[in-house]
Amino acid sequence: MLTHPGWDPILIHFSETTGVRWYGLMYVIGFLAFLFLGKLRARRPNSPVTPEQVDDMMFYGAIGVIVGGRLGEMFFYKFPQLLENPLSLFKVWEGGMSFHGGLIGVTIAMLLLARKWKISALKLGDFIAPLVPIGLGAGRMGNFINGELWGRPTDVPWSMVFPHVDKLPRHPSQLYEVLGEGVLLFLLTWIYSTKPRPSGAVTGLFLLGYGIARSTVEFFRVPDDSGFFGIEWLTEGQLLSIPMIIIGIFLLIWSYKKAKKVGGVR
Repeated sequence: MLTHPGWDPILIHFSETTGVRWYGLMYVIGFLAFLFLGKLRARRPNSPVTPEQVDDMMFYGAIGVIVGGRLGEMFFYKFPQLLENPLSLFKVWEGGMSFHGGLIGVTIAMLLLARKWKISALKLGDFIAPLVPIGLGAGRMGNFINGELWGRPTDVPWSMVFPHVDKLPRHPSQLYEVLGEGVLLFLLTWIYSTKPRPSGAVTGLFLLGYGIARSTVEFFRVPDDSGFFGIEWLTEGQLLSIPMIIIGIFLLIWSYKKAKKVGGVR
């Protein structure tokens, strides 16, 4: 049995309650990884964007992540609090970002860019998909450092006690998400995208892979404040991931059928 180190969420203090937070640093790592990997991908033959356009892509994407993530957190998970105090939407220093909300925000941002650059939205999505998991993994590491979003009680050998929660050994579910949503999803989408694929296939694989990874970890993670939905195992994270799985499967099947019909890929 392990014990959570109980790190201070603030890496560098400016005062007792303000400073550079670990979670914010994880976002920076995710954005830098996006830039580095994006420029690397943009140099490949048949890339839909140039290395210079990756900078604009990250700017639009960052706005989508932050705005969409915060709106998603409040509407999906803290709607009663939002109704009681609408200004709580702007209290970003209190934490709270939803991946599914961030995904919607990024999707809108990328649709606007695709229209501006007059390129296929699906091809742009295929370009972006492998760049995202590193940031997701970094964000989950931030959750672990903060000691939040802990797992359910367990007796597995690698169980961990979170002293600020209770004395029960729990699944270190944040690390499961680092592995699933971060490392494994990155390797899957990056390797898959090294060869030409039908337009929409890489996007579909990302949506399917994330949906499965998130839904699986939800079995080991304490449900969010909203609890379970109708049955004793369905969490809001799983409920929000179901459309991703369905759309991912649809895009994979549709893209290959379309490519077969026209006799090639891309």
